[in-house]
Amino acid sequence: MPVEIRSDGPTTTEAVGAALADILAPGDVVVLRGDLGAGKTTLVRAAARALGVSGPVTSPTFAIANSYEGRVPVAHLDAWRLGDPDDEEMGLALEAVGPEAVAFVEWPDSVLHGLPAPRVTVDIAHRGGDVRLVRLLGVDSATDALLGALRDDLRARYRDA
Repeated sequence: MPVEIRSDGPTTTEAVGAALADILAPGDVVVLRGDLGAGKTTLVRAAARALGVSGPVTSPTFAIANSYEGRVPVAHLDAWRLGDPDDEEMGLALEAVGPEAVAFVEWPDSVLHGLPAPRVTVDIAHRGGDVRLVRLLGVDSATDALLGALRDDLRARYRDA
């Protein structure tokens, strides 16, 4: 069952990303869905910071894949422009996903067949203004329990309704 968190703006979305990083390990894949401007890269940037990345973390829309060094390597893919399963760029992008890195994949639908099973699926929906609804779904009941604890902690800290 998905865990839902109301975000009143980028600060809360960043807190979700940082908290999510705490339950991730090398080899984990997180897929992110949401409209343009929903906050996918904001969430990934905060998660990358929590995983020890200190330099700029930018949207990989035009690069397709960015790799970052931190305590844990981070791969950030944007599959928006990838469509054909035989696309050469797709193969290159998927090389960034491996057992050493935590991988975040925006617009994942065209590459799901080439990814390891995602540990967490994130859906971010606009709710007007800066408000977003962030839905987190784990691959199993143990991950869902961790996501529920993450939500409860954020509610306590941010008084999320």
